[in-house]
Amino acid sequence: MLPLVDKPMIQYNVEEIIASGITDILIITGKGKQVIEDHFDRSPELESFLRSKGKTELLAAVRAVSNNADIHYIRQKEPRGLGDAIRCAKAWVGDEPFAVLLGDDIMLSPTPVTKQLMQLAERHQCSAIAVEHVPADKVSRFGIIKPRALSGREFEVLDLIEKPAPEQAPSDLAISGRYVLTPAIFQMLETVPPGFNNEVQLTDALKALLAKEQIYALDAQCQRFDNGTKLDFLKSTVALALARPDLGPEFRAYLKSLKL
Repeated sequence: MLPLVDKPMIQYNVEEIIASGITDILIITGKGKQVIEDHFDRSPELESFLRSKGKTELLAAVRAVSNNADIHYIRQKEPRGLGDAIRCAKAWVGDEPFAVLLGDDIMLSPTPVTKQLMQLAERHQCSAIAVEHVPADKVSRFGIIKPRALSGREFEVLDLIEKPAPEQAPSDLAISGRYVLTPAIFQMLETVPPGFNNEVQLTDALKALLAKEQIYALDAQCQRFDNGTKLDFLKSTVALALARPDLGPEFRAYLKSLKL
């Protein structure tokens, strides 16, 4: 819920989902996260106030998410890793492919990264994941794929390793925070043992899934910010402010005026 410019971080991801054509959204929450539900709930009092003041643009912004998507919530009882969080969605997802977005990751692209992955997954009828090139000294922070290059920015995934040492990394292509997965992933999440940090790792489940299905990867070539880090949080705030027509020109002039 940390604000980026004037919206909480999670709202950017929800807006990306809606822009990708998905209107049924499940948010996995935890203890103390009730504020997320409150944020996306309708507020008749606020809407009435904005309407009375003639602030139609603000009113439309307030209503945008609730008018365009149904948002549901499931609580993860304890933080046991990304794989466990996704496992919480099994009954809700059913037998349909589904997208996963990590709340800390903001990805800016003319075509939403989620939509790009949906198109890739539909073409190949399998799971698709976003990847990006990372420096060799940072591969130990990510899940890394062993790729077979296809056309353009697409790869077939031959193997995956969670947070390898640099000398053990099969490539410099790191899994970033967007996935489109087939429901077969749930069987893997139920059987894969706890991995790195004694957590249920999605990367380990994807590795197991490779024995049954192909997985494709896409270098989305977007602006990605990992807002779990302070530096990327600052960078994303600046990038989003500069992209705003109501703030960008004046903010850009201000930055240029600074004697750095």
